[in-house]
Amino acid sequence: MEQAIALLEVQALVASIAGLDAMCKAADVRLIHVEKRLGGRLVTVVVAGTVSAVEAAAKAGAAAAAKVGKVKLCEVIARPHPDIMKFLLTD
Repeated sequence: MEQAIALLEVQALVASIAGLDAMCKAADVRLIHVEKRLGGRLVTVVVAGTVSAVEAAAKAGAAAAAKVGKVKLCEVIARPHPDIMKFLLTD
């Protein structure tokens, strides 16, 4: 199966939680990374799964987050390079 990641960047922590909740409920994806900047005012969540699952999750997450806050970015990367995954999976 082809792997993919989706990045959802939103303004406000609450919008990121709403978006992530919708992403996890919409498809079989798992959270792999969270990046908080500006004290939680800019949050990026990254989920991974199959290409079709990640695309469905990204669409649902962006729609849910847009109801609560401002979506800055929603992007799906199919077959990410292993170096990108190393960057995202750091602790």
